[in-house]
Parts: sequence; C-alpha cells; structure tokens
Amino acid sequence: MVLRRFVVSDVHGHPADLRAALRGRGLIDRDDRWCVDDTELWVLGDLLDRGPDGLGVIDLLRSLQTQAPDHVHVLLGNHEALAIGAARWPAGRFGRSWAVNGGRPGDRAGLDEERLAWLAGLPAMGRAGDFLLVHSDTTAYADWGTSAPEVNDRIRAALTSGEEERVWAVWSSLCGRLDFSRTGGAQRARSFLRTFGGSCVVHGHTLVGALRHERSSAVTGPLLYADDRVLAIDGGRYDDGPLLFVALD
Repeated sequence: MVLRRFVVSDVHGHPADLRAALRGRGLIDRDDRWCVDDTELWVLGDLLDRGPDGLGVIDLLRSLQTQAPDHVHVLLGNHEALAIGAARWPAGRFGRSWAVNGGRPGDRAGLDEERLAWLAGLPAMGRAGDFLLVHSDTTAYADWGTSAPEVNDRIRAALTSGEEERVWAVWSSLCGRLDFSRTGGAQRARSFLRTFGGSCVVHGHTLVGALRHERSSAVTGPLLYADDRVLAIDGGRYDDGPLLFVALD
C-alpha cells in the first residue's frame, strides 16, 4: 500500500541535491539503495542540461527504477526530448537549441544508446491518486491524445521514429508554458483534468519564482494556483533556487 508520495522536478544535473533530498526523507541509504515499500517517487523530467552532471542524475534514477520499479517513476521533460534530438542530429536546429538551453558537453558525450533508449521510453504523463503529473504547464499534451496512455504511446513513437521532424514536434510541444496561469487558466486546468483525470495538475518546467514574480532564491515551497487545480514545483535549482522535494499526500 502506498502511504506517501513525493515529487521533484527539474533536477538539471544536480545529483548531489537529489541524493540529499532522497536520504533526508529516508527513501535511499548511503549506498543509494531504495529503502521503503510504502512510498512512491515521481520525477517530472528535465534531468540534465544547465547543471554539472546530468548523467549522474540519469544513472541514479535508472538504478532506483531497477531496484524499485513500482515505486520510482520518471517522466519526460522537454530537455530529454532535446537531448535525444541533439544526439541524433547535432547540427542544425537541434544543435543550436541544445547550445542555447544549457546543453553540457559532458552530458552529450556520455549519452550512449542505452541511456538514449531509456530517455525515449519515458512516459510524458502519469497519475498518482488524484494528481495528474506532467512536466510542462501546457495543454499541448492534448494534441497527442485524449488519455495519458495514448499520449505516452504517441510521444514515445515519435521519439523512437528516427525522424527529426517528429522528435522536434515533441520538443516544441513540451516547451509550451503558462497555460494555467494566464487569464482563463483555471478553466483550462479544469478542462485538462476532465480529459486526463485527476483533480490537481502537478508540473515543473516554469519556475515558481517566475509565477510569483520573485527571484528563485526567495522561493521556499511549491505554488498552488488556478483555483487550487494546479501545483507548480520547480523551485529553480539552476537559477539559484531550491530543489523542491514535495510531499503530495
């Protein structure tokens, strides 16, 4: 039985911060072994780029998924789609986008076929109780289907297609933001939830500080908004903010 759920997003190459959060909650031991049977961890994408060691984040989460596949869930972020595209087509638009969005040469050099296949297989949407989990605060997920399994299958097919245009379409979709914070955002959130289920959307991608119109260094917790239908959890670790590790229940 799941008694606790934790969610974190936009680790962006900071495995030490992620380890500290996991150990602080008693989820892993000092040897990075998963320790609990009553807890789920959800990581909402953007594992790499911007920070010093994206590969370290990827490898830690892959190991934890192997140890506890029913407890550790990782979603696709826009930077995972970008990494796949930049690895397959390093010249042209993917290469340029990777360079201006915090791409790190060490990450690119270490993205072998096994790691790339794992990234391409990550689901884009997840459900945990009443929470609908996504990376981006965009309604563009609905362009890919009308249920989470359909969206996940179609995005996975695009990322594994070997077709640059289809991978670019995923990257572009997941770059969307602010659909729930603009005028009419609460209504869009309710419609999104009616389509995909749940009573609250949980997302990363857009910084809590940006939504609050404050510096990331001033952020101390997540932001519930859009008539309490949406929870933003990206504290802005790459922007001198905290890596927020949020208890959902």
